[in-house]
Amino acid sequence: MTELIRIAVSLLPVFVFLSALIFLDSYKLVKLQSILLTILIGCVVAGVSAGVNYWLSGILALDFRQYTRYIAPVVEDVLKATYLIFLIRKEKVGFMVDAAIYGFAIGAGFAFIENIFYLQKIQDANVLVWIVRGFGTAIMHGTTTAIFGMLSKNLSDKYASKQAHIFLAGLAAAILLHSFYNHFFLPPILITICFVIGLPLLIVFVFDLSEQATRKWLGVGFDTDVDLLEVITTGDIIESRIGKYLESLKSRFPGEIVADMLCYLRLHLELAVRAKGILLMRQSGFDPASDPEIKIKFEELEYLQKSIGKTGKLAILPFLRTSSRDLWQLYLIDK
Repeated sequence: MTELIRIAVSLLPVFVFLSALIFLDSYKLVKLQSILLTILIGCVVAGVSAGVNYWLSGILALDFRQYTRYIAPVVEDVLKATYLIFLIRKEKVGFMVDAAIYGFAIGAGFAFIENIFYLQKIQDANVLVWIVRGFGTAIMHGTTTAIFGMLSKNLSDKYASKQAHIFLAGLAAAILLHSFYNHFFLPPILITICFVIGLPLLIVFVFDLSEQATRKWLGVGFDTDVDLLEVITTGDIIESRIGKYLESLKSRFPGEIVADMLCYLRLHLELAVRAKGILLMRQSGFDPASDPEIKIKFEELEYLQKSIGKTGKLAILPFLRTSSRDLWQLYLIDK
């Protein structure tokens, strides 16, 4: 029973986090077989890393602590990043959430082999050690590679490039985070708690920064909802960056889903413009008449949201500058 607990505590957490990321991909653009293959590649990378680390440690005049802090993070994160670079350059990664899933899957496979190695090597360790291994080190391996994937995918899309320098920023972030973890500035159990709480938040933060960068590239941050709605309704969207972005979605989603995305965006903008108009009228002392079509439009918006799924909504999120709370206020005002 003790052996089973050790195995579960050291290996299960990273796969639970991976499952949570997969849940975000409601349209399941990353197929199960691709995830399993990526986990397997992560296992292979762990074996290769062990061999490279063993070879380098025999050459470099560094003690174990120095090596794990400054050399091992470089070796391991470069090797973990290799497969993701291949996927991005071959355009096998559609969105940042896909890059996060692939990255975490590589980290999961890597941690799986690494923790099995430690299970065999230090069998007399107490449960606390396996909590640190499972909730700390394993999550660290998955998260650093996920962050590398998201940053690299965002920069690759933003600059329309897949050259080597595009991947340097994400690789530097992964290595620095890995090295910071290996320094153990705090007691192991405390730094494990910090990483379990902080790393998922860091993924969300990186995702938000990437979304803002995409908005800036698209020019949405400088357009009003009225301007964007006019671009869509007049047919000028094809020649705009927004049109090119939407056109690129056709290679990642079925045509009917892309059509629903455009309908969702148009309807969302119409409601957003109306919401602002009603609020301005109320501020000026006018009481706008109730519109019976508002409820119907919200029902249509809800239907389209279910049709495109979470991943589809993430794809057009850079255009949706009005929050759902603002639209809900419109619904309440109109009632």
